[in-house]
Order: sequence, then structure tokens, then C-alpha cells
Amino acid sequence: MAAAAAGPGPRRHHRLCSCCFPVIFLLIVASASASLVSGAGLVVTSLPGFDGPLPFHLETGYVEVDKENGAELFYYFVEAEYGAGEDVPFLLWLTGGDRCSVFCGLVFEIGPIRFVIEAYNGTLPRLHYNQNSWSKVSHILFVDSPVGAGFSFSREPKGYNVGDISSSLQLYHFLIKWFNDHPEFRANPFYIGGDSYAGKIVPFLTQIVSEGIEAGRTLPNLKGYLVGNPSTGEIIDFSSPVPYAHGVGIISNQLYETILSHCHGLDYINPRNVLCAQAMNSFNNLIDEVQKAQILLDNCVYVSPEPNMDGKMDSTDGRRIIREEMGTGKLNHPRARPPFGCIAHPRSSWDQEGDFPGTKDEWVRCHDKDLPYSIDLGSVIKYHRNLTSRGYRALVYSGDHDLLVPHLGTQAWVRSLNFSIVDDWRAWHLGGQSAGFTISYSNNMTFATIKVRRVHDRLICLLANNA
Repeated sequence: MAAAAAGPGPRRHHRLCSCCFPVIFLLIVASASASLVSGAGLVVTSLPGFDGPLPFHLETGYVEVDKENGAELFYYFVEAEYGAGEDVPFLLWLTGGDRCSVFCGLVFEIGPIRFVIEAYNGTLPRLHYNQNSWSKVSHILFVDSPVGAGFSFSREPKGYNVGDISSSLQLYHFLIKWFNDHPEFRANPFYIGGDSYAGKIVPFLTQIVSEGIEAGRTLPNLKGYLVGNPSTGEIIDFSSPVPYAHGVGIISNQLYETILSHCHGLDYINPRNVLCAQAMNSFNNLIDEVQKAQILLDNCVYVSPEPNMDGKMDSTDGRRIIREEMGTGKLNHPRARPPFGCIAHPRSSWDQEGDFPGTKDEWVRCHDKDLPYSIDLGSVIKYHRNLTSRGYRALVYSGDHDLLVPHLGTQAWVRSLNFSIVDDWRAWHLGGQSAGFTISYSNNMTFATIKVRRVHDRLICLLANNA
């Protein structure tokens, strides 16, 4: 990485990006010389694998959110590439999974860099500029939350014991501190966004921020929020995959009818009788045959490259190499230092070696099995109703081939709000073709579907149209 300079200013839906995270550590293994002081941002001017200097402004840093336990949240901040001043939207972005890194959002979803899609050959993965980044129209603040996600860490083990509510409160304090360090962005139109499991956190955090503003706290200029294929904490999150799987031909008419007949009350997660349990076992076996986050893609585990529609690239060799390299540990070089100025878990072997205190030698996408997390936030639909009724704007969108949080369930809870229709169901277009369908309600709520195959490349148009 090029030299870093001081910055400006003093349950568990695993998204499609899980396909190749063993190679990500190769991205973050260049040496770096940086001050790792909470609150001091670092400007990153280049990245290993990217040809030339970065064509956008990238800052990384830490903000302390739990002084007693020494817990800090790590962030990536990308300034808007076009436009300046107080009219440019500002987006806080959170990723799905209850303890997954927002690096996924930066590189695989809405950020300005992408992996070059090619078979992995054991060398450093190449990166390229994403022409469809949301940073074209907005500042984006990506945050590794909760503590333990990505490069966010705690010096004391107790600091990792968080949940929906406590992590949301930590994000609230993060925002207060971050904008105190970056007051030049405080007046910009501020939105909070996230997908999948973050769909629960986003409306709750937005509610907390709105209450803070009413209480006179110094906070950003909150205008609204957006959620993609969002969890809600309602039973609809778990019941909608069944009719969706039937509608797209993954399960048969017979199995669908058996589930409806024997799984009374849509209790698909905890079947109450043997026939329901057997039917749901068959259902789960069938949906395991597809990529649940995007059913048209191959059901891969380790690699990033999507299969080309024209069949020009076969990524089988890449998958085999990655699996072999995982066993040898070559993908996580033990002596390399991350370039983002990042700290991680104090139990790292590097601490014992006295090499780079507070840094770990293996980056993990999701710490959802080895660290505690309390799912203590119930249904968040009430927050959607409250926020939109108070004038905040809401954009709810669904990829139409997502089986984890299908659009059927999302449409159902949006409709349950009983808002009147302002602009009825219609297509929205990109490049002269329909890119999805949308409906707008009173109280500033819009719902939209997004046609795959490349969902996130279409989202910049949807975001711009609703900014």
C-alpha cells in the first residue's frame, strides 16, 4: 500500500458474497506504517491488486464505542466521486449477518472496487474500478459492526458480548463521535442503509438517531433509510421461502401442499408434528441444491467468479486451488501486515511474538459461531411505521431471485402498514429495459424489486431515482 496520510478531521442471512472470502486476506497483506489511534483516520491511496492510485478518496479508521472494555468499531469511508457541498447524500452502510464484515458491502455490493472475475491461480487477486458504485452519487461510510465483525475489536472479552440492541446503541455513539471528527459532512442529507439481517438494525438505529435529534444531540441531518431483502424479526421472514420456492419450481406441487396441510400456523422452523418435520426436511434438502442468495447462480462455496452466460470461463480449477490452499494456510500469510491500519483480536499469535500488537494473522468474514450475540430485538415493523409516519423517507428493495428473504414476505409486511398507494405497481427502467418493478405509498415509502442477474449494478439507478 502507498503511504497513509492523516484523514480529514482532528438471524444470520449470509449474502452471496460468501463465495470466496478465503482469498480476501490476500488483498490485505501488504505492509503498512500507520498510527492505530482511535478517532484518527488514514487516507488509503492504493491497494494491492489495483493498478495505479485509487480513483476515489478512501479513509479508514477506528472509533471507540465501549470505553470500559476498550471496544472499537472499524470503518471505511468513501467520499462521493462527483459533486461536493452539503447537497450530496451521505449513506451509512451496514452489512447482513449478525457479525459479518462490511468489507463485503465495499467490494461485492455497493463500493467502488471489485475483484477481477477470473479463475484463481494462487497469486494476489486483481481489483478493478466499479463503474456502478453508489459513491458516484453519495458519500458512503461502511462500518464493521457489531464488535468482533471484520476488524472491529475489543481489548476485553466482555466487549464482544453484544446483541441487536447494544450494537445499535454503539453505532449511535459511533455516529456522534465520527461526525464530531468530520463536521464538514454533518449538514449533508443522511441516510442509513443495510441488507439482510441488517434490515433489522437499520430501522431501529434510525429510530434511535431520530430520538437523539429530537433531544438536541449533535447528529447528522437524518432524512431516511433504505433496506435490501431485509429481515424484520417477524414470522414472515421464515414462512415466505416456502411459497417462493414453489413459485420458482424448486419444490413440487405435492410437497407444497403437504407443507400447507401439516405445518399449521406456518411453523416451518419448529415443526410441531412428524409429517410437518418430514416435509420440511425434504424442503430443506431441495433448497440446499441452489444458491439461496441468488438462485440463478451456481451453489459455490469458496470462489468469487460467476459462471459466464456464454461459458467462456470455467472456474472449477479456481475452486479446487482455493480449497487446497486453505488447507495449507497459504492464503493467510502469518507475517504480513494489513494495509488499512487495522487492529483485531488481542488473542492473536502476533501478540505473543511481539510483532504487531493487537493484530491477528487470519481475517474472518463472519464471527457468528465463535462469539456471543443476543438476538434481542423483536419485530421492527413498528419502527418502519413510526419513522415513515414522521416524515422520514424509506426505500425497501428486493432482488427477485433471493430465497433467503424473498420479495413475497417483504411485500406482505410493507402492505401490512396499510399506507395508501400513491404510484401503483409499474416497471422502472434502466437502459431502455425494465430493471424491476416498484410501488410507492404515502408516508414516503417506496418498495421495488430488482431483476437479476447483476442486482447491485442496477441499484445505483434505483438509489439515484430515490435520492
